[in-house]
Amino acid sequence: MIIETRAYARAGLLGNPSDGFFGKTISISVRNFGASISLYESPELQIIPEPQDGSTFKSVFHLRDSVSMLGYNGGLPLIKAGIKKFGDYCENNGIRLPNRNFTVRYRSSIPRQVGMSGSSAILVALFRALMQFYKVEIPLPILPQLVMESETEELGIAAGLQDRVIQCYEGCVYMDFDKDMIASKGHGRYERIEPTSLPKLFVAYNTNLSKVSGKVHSDVRARFDRGEPEVIKVLGQIADKARQGFEALQEGRAQDLHALMNENFDLRCQIYNVPESNKKLINAARSCGASAKFAGSGGTIIGIYENDDMLNQLFIKLKQFNARVIRPFVV
Repeated sequence: MIIETRAYARAGLLGNPSDGFFGKTISISVRNFGASISLYESPELQIIPEPQDGSTFKSVFHLRDSVSMLGYNGGLPLIKAGIKKFGDYCENNGIRLPNRNFTVRYRSSIPRQVGMSGSSAILVALFRALMQFYKVEIPLPILPQLVMESETEELGIAAGLQDRVIQCYEGCVYMDFDKDMIASKGHGRYERIEPTSLPKLFVAYNTNLSKVSGKVHSDVRARFDRGEPEVIKVLGQIADKARQGFEALQEGRAQDLHALMNENFDLRCQIYNVPESNKKLINAARSCGASAKFAGSGGTIIGIYENDDMLNQLFIKLKQFNARVIRPFVV
């Protein structure tokens, strides 16, 4: 029997990037794009590489572009790290795994390095497949932590919980990463939001504006760890946008998110060095009357539009910046 599992792209609606600093966020899963895992029993444990994991290139420039988008090893290290972390979890919790091996392969349609969390989607799908194969239940609030540790502890990748939480929970989720709660329970407070309460959303991305999120966050992380007052204050204000947005959605005031999303991005610009190319994408969307902010660490924006006429304007305007506009499918 072949086990097939899937996890989806995500977009930060409000509060990011405070999630990496014990803040608050609201995120949505974007089912337009996903990563899938195929896993089946076999005599030996085997990981089947995808074309992007190979070492054959058309030219020096092909290699350069591949490394820029996929890193030096493609997706294979993610799979290895996830399997190891799953094994560690089972051993630490007294779960004896049967003597069964498997063959695993992954696929992904998530645009890489544009802030839609393609790497963590592969890991979430992998954990789901391993849980099914070995009949192991990992509590849902704990699963995002294991996925994150597969990247941070095993591979040294800078990562936060937001992406993994929304990809594990799916739909729309409000997250409060309270430092004391995470220290005592291993997870934050996660509350589902009914997707039908959301306003009309668009997502636009340009793969030419790709960023590696760890590099984007490294300077602010150092300043936060040093206790720089301005950074701590602004990150707190960004986190509060998520709290305000959660209350607005609970009370049927979805229109309030328009200003909150714009304010979220404007605050981000006070402490992050946002490239002009990304700002142009934001400003182009806002010139159509829409709100706009980063969906992640750069390359993808998310915002609210009022009607089909405005959506058509966004299609036309953002195409001038080589950006593709979609309406996110949230379930």
